[in-house]
Amino acid sequence: MRIDVVSLFPDFIAQCAAFGVVGRAGERGLLSLHGWNPRDHAEGNYRRVDDRPFGGGPGMVMLIDPLRACLRAVREADPAPARVVYMSPQGRPLDQAKVRELAACERLVLLCGRYEGVDERLLQAEVDEELSIGDYVLSGGELAAAVVVDAVARLQDGALNDAESAVQDSFEDGLLDCPHYTRPVDHELGPVPEVLMSGNHARIARWRRMQSLGRTWLRRPDLIDEATLPAADRALLEEWKASPEGVQALPDGRAGEPPEQAG
Repeated sequence: MRIDVVSLFPDFIAQCAAFGVVGRAGERGLLSLHGWNPRDHAEGNYRRVDDRPFGGGPGMVMLIDPLRACLRAVREADPAPARVVYMSPQGRPLDQAKVRELAACERLVLLCGRYEGVDERLLQAEVDEELSIGDYVLSGGELAAAVVVDAVARLQDGALNDAESAVQDSFEDGLLDCPHYTRPVDHELGPVPEVLMSGNHARIARWRRMQSLGRTWLRRPDLIDEATLPAADRALLEEWKASPEGVQALPDGRAGEPPEQAG
């Protein structure tokens, strides 16, 4: 897979390719990441890429022509069809389903805005979709693009040392992940749950599923509401709610309803 990132700070994007899963995917030939600076395609001595907004107001708006020329150069660098995504707080919220969709693309182009944003005409003419990583505002789209790069890279076949890790991640089945433990078995902060030491894989799988359901119900009840849970999962969730762990997890110690969620 190839990802091209259009940014005024391409060196930042290059750093994303040097570490962790993204770096490993690059080393294994699974992903190539390229940064492009629209300033290289701007005219004049100052290589200007922004100007004041029509209608007044604070800040600056990124110009059409440098971005358009940069995108043209990006497309000419590789004949593979590219999906152009603009990172924007006004975009569709990024979730794991969208990550899987993007990970299946042969090529992505991530456009990072700065200042007050990008001239709307460029977005209408050149961008396939807008994506947001949350309901807040960043100084630019680079951090959001880095999130997309990391999420997409880890889904490339062979990027993870154990492919099962991606399958068991939070949100892959619409639920949060279960808790995890490692050595030592006994610690001043508490012991490892006995079931994980049992060697009984069926019991362990059942416990993990119950924990996943309970944690999702407690922390993200909206995901439970949206999920189509089979009868076995519903039964496991009710069992978790009635367990000492489920009762104690609630602030007032009552089972039945999750605590009010912030926001």
